Formats: sequence, C-alpha cells, structure tokens
Amino acid sequence: MEDGGEGRGSSGIRGPASFTVEEWRGSSSSKLTRTAVITAGSSSLSLRRSGSRWGELRRKIVEAFIPEGFPDSVTSDYLPFQIWDSLQGLSTYIRSMLSTQALLSAIGVGEKSATVLGATFQWFLRDFTGMLGGILFTFYQGSNLDSHAKMWRLVADFMNDIGMLMDLISPLWPSALIAIVCLGSLSRSFTGVASGATRAALTQHFSLENNAADISAKEGSQETVATMVGMALGMLLAQVTRGRRLVIWLSFLSLTVFHMFANYMAVRCLSLTTLNDERSWLLLKHFMKTGEVLSPQQVSAMEHVFPIWASLWSSAPEFLHKRVRLGIRVSSLSHSDAMELQSLSSSHYRREKYLLLERKGWIRVVMHRRSTPGDVLQSFVHGLVVARLANESKALHAESCQWMSRYYPVFISKLQSLGWSTERLLSHSIIWRADWVVDSSGDKLE
Repeated sequence: MEDGGEGRGSSGIRGPASFTVEEWRGSSSSKLTRTAVITAGSSSLSLRRSGSRWGELRRKIVEAFIPEGFPDSVTSDYLPFQIWDSLQGLSTYIRSMLSTQALLSAIGVGEKSATVLGATFQWFLRDFTGMLGGILFTFYQGSNLDSHAKMWRLVADFMNDIGMLMDLISPLWPSALIAIVCLGSLSRSFTGVASGATRAALTQHFSLENNAADISAKEGSQETVATMVGMALGMLLAQVTRGRRLVIWLSFLSLTVFHMFANYMAVRCLSLTTLNDERSWLLLKHFMKTGEVLSPQQVSAMEHVFPIWASLWSSAPEFLHKRVRLGIRVSSLSHSDAMELQSLSSSHYRREKYLLLERKGWIRVVMHRRSTPGDVLQSFVHGLVVARLANESKALHAESCQWMSRYYPVFISKLQSLGWSTERLLSHSIIWRADWVVDSSGDKLE
C-alpha cells in the first residue's frame, strides 16, 4: 500500500504546459528594454526578438561613445559639456593642420637648402623646452589645479591657442625661428598638464556610479572621432588655402574665436558640487544674509572662470575669499602676532585645530599638525566669517566664534541636503602646520 501511495503521488506532479521568459537589457532597473521573449513547451521552443538588426547595430555604435547606463550614471551637466567640448576639439584639430603646415615650412621641409641635422636639432629643442616647461608648471601649480578646474580648463586651451599661433607666425621671422618654436612648445606643455589634471577632476565629478573609468574611456572615443573629422577638414582647408596667406589667417582667427567661445560655454555648463574658496564664499555670503544655501547650479552661474578678474579686483567684497590665507608659516610671524596667537589659543580657539590672526582685513590661518580635512574647511569658513565681520565688530573673534558654534552645523547640514560635498575644501596643499602649547596652563592642544 505504501509503494502504491508513492507512485500515485509522483505521477500526480505535472509541469506547466508552457514556460515564458522575457529578456531585458539595461544597466538600471528603471531603464530596461525588452530584447526577446522565449516560450518553451513540452515539445517546442520559440524565440521572438524585439527590434530590428539595424536598431541593434545602432545601439552598439552609440554605446561605444556614451557611458554605460547613460543618462542615470552621469550628472546632468555631462551631455552639454561633452557637446561643447567636442566642438572646441574639432576646431583645435582643424587649426592644427594650418599651424603644422606653417611650422614645417619654417623648418625647411621641401627646400633644398634645408638639412636633416638642422631640422632635427630644431625639433629637439622644441620638444625639450616643452618637457621642461611641463615639469616647472606642475611644480608651481600642480596642487592648485583641482580647486579651480574651470579656470585652468580655460587657461589650458588659451595656452594651446598661443602655441598654435606661434607655429603659424614662425615662417614670418626666420631669424627668430628657434625662439618662436620653443615658446609655442612651452605654451602647449602648460596645456598638457592643466588639461589632463582638470579632465581627471571633471571625470570624477561626472561619475555617479563609480564609473569614472568608463566615462574616461568613452570620452577617449569621442575625442578620437573629433580628431579624425578635424584632421580631414583641416587637410581640406589647408589644400584650399594653400598660398593664400590672408585666407589662412582669417580662417585661423575665426576658428580660434569659436574655440574660446566653445570652451567658455563648456565650463559654464558645469555645476561642480565640490567646495573651493570662491564657491565657499558665495554660499556663506548668501547663507549669512538669508539663512538658506544656494544650489550647485545657482553657484555655477555666479562664480568667475577668468583668473584675471580675481587678480585685478581681489580687494572687492565679492572676492573676500582671497583675503584668507590657509596654512601660514609660524616662523614668519612677528613677536606681537605670536603673543596674540598665544592669547587666542587659550581662549577663543582652545578646542579648535586652528588659529586665526586678523591684520587689516587679511586673515591668516595657522593649522594644527593633527588637523583633518574637515578642520581645514571649518577654519576657512571661520576665516571668511572673521573677514566679513572685520569692519563691523570690535569683539571680532568672540562674535565669529559665537556665530560658528551656532550656525556652522546648520550651514553644513543644508549644504549636504542640496548635494554639496562637505568632506573637504579644495585648496592649495597646506605644507606648513604647527603644534602649540599654552604655558599658563600647560595644556597641549590636541
């Protein structure tokens, strides 16, 4: 009886008459496309694909140029930036054909009097100057490129324009050929360093799903296409304008103007969420007036991208952030400054990892040797508050410390709620720090 029971139980289990499976494609659950439907029966299997082969081919081609999961895997400013960046790159490659043609003519390519050794020596000096210039530029400005990515992006392309201009004018002054060629190579070396560093910073900004490598690879594909099209158009333009110097210059200058316009529009599209000195000041100034913070898009429309403005008008109120000096060298302080720091360290800044010293509206910040990136950001904001109150308060440090203890946590919380990155301040490298001891109490500030 038991065996029969088992047999009836086994024979009673039957599978479904048919089984259907849908195939979907996409890197995000909210952006999926059905590609196929598979139906399996007891004696048959059917496959029905969605879309055409041409659609599949088009999709594969597009995926070679855009990041996986686009647009959800990148920030909203990625697409407009890449459009303008590709246009400026196209302009660069078209002009490079004109400038290279002029440079080769200046060196003596095609002339019987020119020697291989002479051309090789000139080319060696050109490359050597560029390499040396790149090293020196990295030494002096390498740590400052992240904090002002927009500005250095414009500077890089402007220096590239200068380099191309030097190549184009090289045939006009044969006696100064080596100096002109080396100057052009020096300009382009600045471009290589600044452009590479800012591109790395922008790639990290665009990445929303830890896909910086994918974004960088696809950007390389886009640049390759722009290079190929630009070189083809450049060769055509060089052929059409050959021997017509006025047309060459008009074409070059027109493309250069468009190149700088496209670069300006590209950096204006960016809405960076990191905090540098200017963005921190714009946010703090608005917060002190209204109690609210601005969004990255609002700040992007307000911040400056041309370095000459800040250098000429750094004393203006809108450039108050230029008056805060982070990480000063304590051995450069006078005796009166040191005595004031001693008083401040045992009173207003007893629990802080920094000290602030105000002189004629300029704020100098001494960082503790154990200060964290968060302490650096707090010290800079505190320095901005002191600079803001410098002409309004006599008890400057007392009022600024009171403001910081009351409003700074609220300020940071509101920044985070709007997507700002508050982990650190993008600034120059702070290489000078200090450790201080207050003799009156014997307490060492940790």
